[in-house]
Amino acid sequence: MLIASCQKPSLTTSPRFLLPRSNSHSIATIARKGEERRTNLRVTSSHCSRIPASRVAMESKQTPMEQKEETPSAPSFNLLFVEMGVGYDQHGQDITVAAMRACKDAISSNSIPAFRQGTIPGVNSDQMKLKIQLGVPRSTQHLLDTDRVKSVFPYGEIISFEVVDGGMISSSGTCIEAMGDKNDDCYIVNAAIYVGY
Repeated sequence: MLIASCQKPSLTTSPRFLLPRSNSHSIATIARKGEERRTNLRVTSSHCSRIPASRVAMESKQTPMEQKEETPSAPSFNLLFVEMGVGYDQHGQDITVAAMRACKDAISSNSIPAFRQGTIPGVNSDQMKLKIQLGVPRSTQHLLDTDRVKSVFPYGEIISFEVVDGGMISSSGTCIEAMGDKNDDCYIVNAAIYVGY
């Protein structure tokens, strides 16, 4: 028994099927215990594939991914812009060095006169708030020194600091013991810095 499905649909669950949501419709015929019935399935794309109904039923039992919710006590945050950067540690295998470089890369080519000059009424550099998100290889996350990373930011209150699976470990192509190398690993970290007030 097969059911039409689309790539990357927006999904909702029903007791029997995962049904994608959209304005366009597709008709699928579902055979059940010798009888056939027609069911409308909403699809999000004209590029549909066919997947077994048993897989659809199995997916419908999975619980939806939990969403992060801010607690009532969380400080308010008005987002102005997002700075993004990448940092490497080619020699020495120090994930904190890679993370600090990623943060410096994110903030080093920006100037924020609005906070200094009072362009935003009632807001100055004392009200600047930062949310930091780092993509760090999972196997190195326990080695990250967050205090050293936070020291990169010259001003602004850091209201959240999040480390997620990301970045990568690749080969630098060489191992130089005189530079502190234990192997030829190169650590790479991605940073997203959310700036607001």
